[in-house]
Amino acid sequence: MAIPTGLTNGTWTLDGAHSEIGFSVRHAGISKVRGNFDTVDAALNIGPSLEGSKVVATIQTSSFNSNDENRDAHVRGGDFFDAEQFPEMTFESTGVAGSGETYQLTGNLTIRGITKEVVIDTEFNGVAVDPFGATRAGFSGQTVISRKEFGLTWNAALEAGGVLVGDKVTINLDAAFVAPAK
Repeated sequence: MAIPTGLTNGTWTLDGAHSEIGFSVRHAGISKVRGNFDTVDAALNIGPSLEGSKVVATIQTSSFNSNDENRDAHVRGGDFFDAEQFPEMTFESTGVAGSGETYQLTGNLTIRGITKEVVIDTEFNGVAVDPFGATRAGFSGQTVISRKEFGLTWNAALEAGGVLVGDKVTINLDAAFVAPAK
């Protein structure tokens, strides 16, 4: 498969200031809670073909932020991410399919020491040169996982029935990568 137009060989680095890795999960069966991670490191290694390319990302679980101090402490704690024992989540791609602007990025996602294969529906948003001369590539992606499959099983029963936190978690990615210096 051909490399999308504008992407050149080499290691592209994540521009954290212009990227967001976040998720949403159903809360009390009636709304969604959203959060993101403030500390993410990722590299996009473009090879001679799409099959020879790879994405590797490391997310610091202690950087979880939902703009609610109490919830953030709970999610970082032992009931969920257990950031002290499992300080990182990782993703490493194992394959990619698609063309043009639409791709399916397959890879191994590890949360709390449990690794599962996921498929991220990905959109290639193009390549541009910024006013400072840096070449950037943009991507958006989304996947849905079962948090229980990753050992995130804490919950509380609701008086009216059901549970406080849903099982299905939607992961959303908006990533900008900077090309290697020439």
